[in-house]
Amino acid sequence: MQTGKIHIGISGWSYQDWKGLFYPQKLKSTDWLTFYANTFSTTEINASFYHLPLKKTVENWVHKVPDDFLFCPKMSQYVTHIQKLKNTEESLERFFQVFEPMHPKMGPVLIQLPPSLVFDYEVAEHFYKLLSTKYSMYSFAMEVRHSTWMQEESITLMAKYNIAFVISQSGHGFPYAEHVTADNIYIRFHGPHALYKSNYTEEMLLHFSTFIKKEVSNGHTIWAYFNNCYYGNAINNALQLIHMTSE
Repeated sequence: MQTGKIHIGISGWSYQDWKGLFYPQKLKSTDWLTFYANTFSTTEINASFYHLPLKKTVENWVHKVPDDFLFCPKMSQYVTHIQKLKNTEESLERFFQVFEPMHPKMGPVLIQLPPSLVFDYEVAEHFYKLLSTKYSMYSFAMEVRHSTWMQEESITLMAKYNIAFVISQSGHGFPYAEHVTADNIYIRFHGPHALYKSNYTEEMLLHFSTFIKKEVSNGHTIWAYFNNCYYGNAINNALQLIHMTSE
């Protein structure tokens, strides 16, 4: 069943504890992305949330992977956590100047909000308008962490601007729903019990496999990333879900 409309990978590739578990012990860290791309066809870039990489670093990442490999970079936390989506024109410009070389190989840009940020219709719509006008060549996915973003008014606004609602699975109280608000459907797996380190059962993955197959048949494109990266759980779970959605 897996098609070009299903993209499953891991939230990043630079994990020291993967040495000997996934990466060969003697493999240089500069070669990890190329090795990763031999198994997976997509990845999130979490590092860009904490600090913007150099433009030449982005160019280097692009050259290390196959032509059909796709990246989903995470928006800078300066936009989401410091500016709280207000007055973001210059910050967005800096972000997209850095990631411009990656544009042909990009899936949705992930926007992760802080738990303290409450939904404000005017702020959200202004931000969405800015994205849809100045950055219409990109697509976006919004991961919310405050329950006010789950109300109908918010979900309808996301749908109006084709912003994908991130289905955020965790055992630690991240707001959860399976809203479909855009052409893209974006799923993040943070760990069903211990955050970032617990394993998904076959039963849980089967639920998402069924959901993914149904939504692909409805014309949607799926982006699914495992963020339960400790102990190699993300590697195993991603491979399991790839297998399930291929059947």
